[in-house]
Amino acid sequence: MELHALFPTVVATDHLDLDPLELAALLQTVLQCRAEASGNPDPGCAWTGDLNGVWQLHQHPACRLIMEQVIQRVWGYLDATGFDLTRLELHLQRCWPVLSDWGQVVGRHHHPNAHLSAVLYLSGDGTGADGCLCLHAPSQCNELVPGLAVGHDAPIAPHHPCNQSRWTLAPKPGLLVLFPSRLDHSVEENGEAEALRVSISFDFVLTAPASGEPPEYLAPHPGHWQRCPRPES
Repeated sequence: MELHALFPTVVATDHLDLDPLELAALLQTVLQCRAEASGNPDPGCAWTGDLNGVWQLHQHPACRLIMEQVIQRVWGYLDATGFDLTRLELHLQRCWPVLSDWGQVVGRHHHPNAHLSAVLYLSGDGTGADGCLCLHAPSQCNELVPGLAVGHDAPIAPHHPCNQSRWTLAPKPGLLVLFPSRLDHSVEENGEAEALRVSISFDFVLTAPASGEPPEYLAPHPGHWQRCPRPES
């Protein structure tokens, strides 16, 4: 019997060669961004720059070289998944640091404001002790009976590749992960008391080019948008 795994969700991983001095500068930059803060308002949640006014990290001089590498990989992802690059424009919408101390997590969520997201890790030893990235399956089509895979005493082998509910990835410096923004993801608890888990997140948006007719469902280039002023009170 041959099994055909149809309709895959494409998650890409790559490794950026970070110069030690560049990495040190990046770590210093994100630590300065967090300053004296310890986490987000939700108890046990890691500190995320997007909720604390730090969402344009890509503008910082320390990020210039990594931005070039990340954007190159994003174009490569689009090319590898069948997009005609001549008929697209790519926009970096926001970029923010995430710092997770011992016992902190990032809850399950997705990014409905963006199309393609990326995470670049600046720390980790590859064991996952400081918290793995979790990518969650939108649905488990192969459980056959709805809810069966998560029910008590389910007759399905746990973590079977045809019935995975999530995929985990351990961080290490230079690891880059690209995935559709609509895909739910979370971060496990940092279990290393002496380790600070550090990453940089990116959100990208696709539009039509500035010239020519935009295809259906692909937003026209922002240069063609018209701001609508608020009504006078």
